[in-house]
Amino acid sequence: MTEARQATRQPRKRTPRVAEVLRTTRLTPHMIRVVLGGEGLGDLPAGEFTDHYVKLQLPPAGAGYTAPYDVDELRATLPPEQWPVTRTYTVRAWDAEAGELTIDFVHHGDVGVAGPWAAAAQPGDRIQFMGPGGAYRPHPGADWHLLAGDEAALPAIAAALEGLPAGARALAFVEVAGPEEEQPDLTVPAGTELRWLHRGDGEPGETLVAAVRAAELPPGRGHLFVHGEAHAVRELRRHLRAVCGLDAEWTSISGYWRRGDTEDGWQSTKQEWNAQIAAEEAPAPA
Repeated sequence: MTEARQATRQPRKRTPRVAEVLRTTRLTPHMIRVVLGGEGLGDLPAGEFTDHYVKLQLPPAGAGYTAPYDVDELRATLPPEQWPVTRTYTVRAWDAEAGELTIDFVHHGDVGVAGPWAAAAQPGDRIQFMGPGGAYRPHPGADWHLLAGDEAALPAIAAALEGLPAGARALAFVEVAGPEEEQPDLTVPAGTELRWLHRGDGEPGETLVAAVRAAELPPGRGHLFVHGEAHAVRELRRHLRAVCGLDAEWTSISGYWRRGDTEDGWQSTKQEWNAQIAAEEAPAPA
């Protein structure tokens, strides 16, 4: 085989997109909206799904470099503490005509990387990302829809509410810290019941699990979207399998994060977590 042919078989390196901050808004005490724009968003393949997500590549504070940059080159030349970190965020909205990508960030002070970046972001700041990915959109053939999650899932739930088929029946459960974290400007179509749940001092997900378990689900085939803290998602998955089954075509259920874990730690074990759940749900041998 010639060197030229060998070269063609090498995997092509994906190039991240670079966007610029256009404006920011603090929606609630702990939620910051960042609207991105710029030429790097041209022909962005978003809009098909309501759970689109992007992989943001964020330099640590004081790293001394800004987008665009080559992640592999930085990893080869800088110590690990100066490498950019990857954080996954749901696309809240994509306006193809205006070329604007909206992402909502949960912000808890100096904790983490993405929240502090969003809090400090100014118009003209640049950020790079990979994606978008995505797989879910409310099924037009469903008799009803269930949307359940916490702050991390709220952008996708909000996008799903906007994407519900006309006249659809839906139940939406959103757990937040308290009433100050409710977003009053969410679109709530006719036929949708939105329930804000306040966790207070409880563990993330406990209030959500209790509310969904207590809910009387409508008859017929439902399309389920359940995302958020991994322990809570696992409990709800068990419950919903017992109540209405879990056909993969009619469900989108996943842990976005796990309490006590960084995103890097969670992502490194998520595949194993999914395998454990699959084993739990496998039918018993005859």
